[in-house]
Amino acid sequence: MTYIVIEGVIGVGKTALTRMLGEQFSVPTLFEQFEENPFLGKFYADREQYAFQTEVFFLLNRYRQQESVVKPALTGGDLVGDYLFAKTRLFAGLNLRGPELGLFDEIYDALARQVPAPNLVVYLTATVDTLMSRIYQRDRSIERAMQRSYIADLARLYDSFFDGYKDTPLLTIDTDSLDFMRSAASRQQVVSAILQAAGVDSLRSEGKDRS
Repeated sequence: MTYIVIEGVIGVGKTALTRMLGEQFSVPTLFEQFEENPFLGKFYADREQYAFQTEVFFLLNRYRQQESVVKPALTGGDLVGDYLFAKTRLFAGLNLRGPELGLFDEIYDALARQVPAPNLVVYLTATVDTLMSRIYQRDRSIERAMQRSYIADLARLYDSFFDGYKDTPLLTIDTDSLDFMRSAASRQQVVSAILQAAGVDSLRSEGKDRS
């Protein structure tokens, strides 16, 4: 089995790349269910008041996905996901303080021990200008109140996290000049880099031979 996770700041293209890999190789995909979080829109408008509810919902929702999607998919095939479970703690560290962060950490530590580790994490990067442009272009209603300063803080946090990341193999791809959704050459460049880093020639679904 090969479990690949695509990560990066909001707007960098991780969901689009995950979907593209899933379709190209006909393998299962895992997507973060951010739209199911009833607190997220309120959080973007008032981070301090709604941070704890938002982060706990994400933690429990992502853990349920690990149990219901990731573990079954990896019993006989490959999987591509658009988030790393550890991002849950990353965001909590940015948005929570004091007793709320302490309580969150207790729950997170208990759940994280039971989460499968990916074979490869692909970290997509882009400048804040590029990220804001992509967020603006996709125009999700829930993101319209998102501030540039918040994206800049996230970008610094992600860079710091992955600078010291040692838990799994890591591939970093700068996407500022890559349009893998519209350019076949960019798409092939990204896919080839991911497969090489993962040490495979292709990806497969359950019951299919690896090509």
